[in-house]
Amino acid sequence: MPFREINSKMVEATVVPGQRMFSQRGAMLAYRGDVTFTPNMAGGQGGLMSMIGRRVAGEATPLMTVEGSGTVMFGHGGHHIQVIGLTGDTLYVEADRLLAFDGTLEQGTMFMGSQGGVMGMVRGQVTGQGLFTTTLKGHGAVAVMAHGGVIELPITPGRPVHVDPQAYVAHHGDVRNKLSTALGWRDMVGRGSGEAFQLELSGSGAVYVQASEEKL
Repeated sequence: MPFREINSKMVEATVVPGQRMFSQRGAMLAYRGDVTFTPNMAGGQGGLMSMIGRRVAGEATPLMTVEGSGTVMFGHGGHHIQVIGLTGDTLYVEADRLLAFDGTLEQGTMFMGSQGGVMGMVRGQVTGQGLFTTTLKGHGAVAVMAHGGVIELPITPGRPVHVDPQAYVAHHGDVRNKLSTALGWRDMVGRGSGEAFQLELSGSGAVYVQASEEKL
C-alpha cells in the first residue's frame, strides 16, 4: 500500500520511477525528491469515457498525474482521510471525494440509477451529488475524503445495511443498492434530511460511512 497515514487528515505516498499516481487538484501539501504534477483531463485510465462521465456529472476538474521519484504528502480542506485497499474488486466513490489513488487502478464511471432505479435520481437531488459515481478497479490503494471520520460497515448476505445517502462515502464488493423508505413519495419531496429515506446496500462487501452529513 503506497499511502502512509501521517494523521487523520494527511497521508504520505511513495512515488517510484515507472509508476504513477493520480490526485485531486490542490491535494499536494508538500513533497520530497524529483516529482512532477501534470493536469490529466482524461481522468486517469478511464480515458475519454471517464472524462465524459465526469463532465456530465459536473466534475470536470482535472486530476493530477503524479510521477517521478520521491514522497508526496496529500490532504485537502482539512477533511478526514480514509485509505482503502483494493485486491481486484471495484470501489464506487464520488469523484469529489477522491484524494489520490494508484495509477494501476482502472477508472470509470457508473450511472447510479442503473443499480437502483429512481434511487440515483433521488440521491442526486438530495445530496447535491451527481448521478454518476466514479469506479476504481484492480489492485492498489485509494485515499478518500470525508467529514468527521469514517467507519467501515461490513455487508453480508441476508444482512443489508441502510445508510443515510448524505453520510455515504463509498462501497466495494458484490453489492446491490436501492432506495428504501418508510414514507410516501409526497412526504419525501422537498425534504433535505436523509431520514426520509435510506440507501439499502445488500450482498457481500463493505460500505464506508462518514460521521457528518456535510457535503464536500
